[in-house]
Amino acid sequence: MSLSNNSNIAMYNELPLVNNETDHSFEMIVDGQRAFIDYRRTGDTFLLIHTEVPEVLRNRGIAKILVEKTFKYLEENHLKMRPFCAYIQSYLKNNPDWKRLIDK
Repeated sequence: MSLSNNSNIAMYNELPLVNNETDHSFEMIVDGQRAFIDYRRTGDTFLLIHTEVPEVLRNRGIAKILVEKTFKYLEENHLKMRPFCAYIQSYLKNNPDWKRLIDK
């Protein structure tokens, strides 16, 4: 990964995560574009349904940052998740420590 990519990742990490309860999504606005995770909430459990990053933003690590920020939000708010999204399921295979947030 180039120095430019590393600085971009650092910049993306600084972007806020918004829990858009109206649209049922966790989202970040990156370069004017909306990247998001759709969810449905059942009590204290979030059903994570779909992750989407606009095509012009792909291959920049934004989906990974979005997922990590979402997991941190859930943990900080003592919430659980059920991952239905294929990207999130794949992320959890590579980062099994986050499985602690899965509602059994």
